[in-house]
Amino acid sequence: MPSTTQNPYLHTLLESARPFLRGELESIDRDLPSLVAVLRSVGAGECWHKHGSFLDHLIDIYKILKLWKAPPSVCLCGLFHSAYSNSYVNLAIFDPSTGRDTVRAHVGEAAERLIYLFCVVPRQPLIHDDLLFHYTDSQLIEHLKHSEVSLKNAKEKHLFNGDEPWRKKLQSILPADGVTVKHIKTGEDVLVSRRLVAVFLLMTMADFSDQLFNFQDILFDNSNGRLEFSGNNSQITLWPGNGKPGLWMNSISRMGALYSLIVREEDIFIEQNGHVQGRDEEIELVIPPVFDKCTRVLDAELQKEARELYWEGVCEASNRGLDWAEERLLTSVDKNPFVGEPHVVLGQLYLSKAKFEEAEKEAEKGLRLILEWGSPWDKRMSWEGWVAWTRVLLMKAKEKSWPQHSWGILNLGLVTK
Repeated sequence: MPSTTQNPYLHTLLESARPFLRGELESIDRDLPSLVAVLRSVGAGECWHKHGSFLDHLIDIYKILKLWKAPPSVCLCGLFHSAYSNSYVNLAIFDPSTGRDTVRAHVGEAAERLIYLFCVVPRQPLIHDDLLFHYTDSQLIEHLKHSEVSLKNAKEKHLFNGDEPWRKKLQSILPADGVTVKHIKTGEDVLVSRRLVAVFLLMTMADFSDQLFNFQDILFDNSNGRLEFSGNNSQITLWPGNGKPGLWMNSISRMGALYSLIVREEDIFIEQNGHVQGRDEEIELVIPPVFDKCTRVLDAELQKEARELYWEGVCEASNRGLDWAEERLLTSVDKNPFVGEPHVVLGQLYLSKAKFEEAEKEAEKGLRLILEWGSPWDKRMSWEGWVAWTRVLLMKAKEKSWPQHSWGILNLGLVTK
């Protein structure tokens, strides 16, 4: 049978994902099975978390960070990221006053420090009020352009200009020596280095992308798609709702843009000053592949329009016809090119029309994006399920064949290399 992947980049993505798809945890990290067993033994699998269990969420965050090539300590922080509870959830499966030694023994000192800090900082005000809400979308886009030039000048010409507007703004809200925040339980001052703020921003991108769907949109009245957590519909929002994809991508794209600005400012700082003790410079700041390597900001209105078009296309195709659905799905991916599921649905649609080249193109795009995210946008199905189905579509497109009977659809499933 033909290979489902010929694109070298797609092949690399799939190879990175395969141990997670096969459940071969020991091949990812020899200690990972025992760490998951520890989390299971303290009841993480019995706790609820948004669209599944807390254990599933912890493993998913580890997976996303691993696929994004984050350093080991950051990935382990993701695996235990709410283990002491945090500013968002009450999920203290380890007592922070007595359990730190236990966690440290399992993950090491560097990772445990990140876990503890992640759990005690006021993450909502730190990430949103103190940083993200200080920027408009247009400012982020403009500053991304200017920062790219600044970084190139620093590295290639050793030219530095601290008076550039993008640098002055970032330094005003996030200085080189970090920020001081209040411990969420004791009220004591906690110093968080700039690089750790960047790490927590990266982890929040992974955290939110894994758990948010339409349930939270209704809960917080996120009708404008900007994820400002300003509404309160706690008495009328029934879980899980209709399972519709959430309006979180504008916010996460903004986080990615801000993260890129911090990484570039850090690179310029080190280029100019050399390495400075006490700034957590040993922690590598990797750039996730999403949103064109965190260089694009998705407009909130386009995000909303794209979601509605996708939802209509995938849910009403059987009633309105494939041509009608195709038009909506094509418009959806034009408005939001950063998620894979609309491409996947288009892939199946084109297979049904025997348009095999178009089907292969869409399935390949969809697979790439879903693998890059490490979590599904349409959370009605699991990430593993979306990956498997898309690989089936890609395989059938390469074979130039598609079942002509309902039983033939049910017979699908086998995925070859």
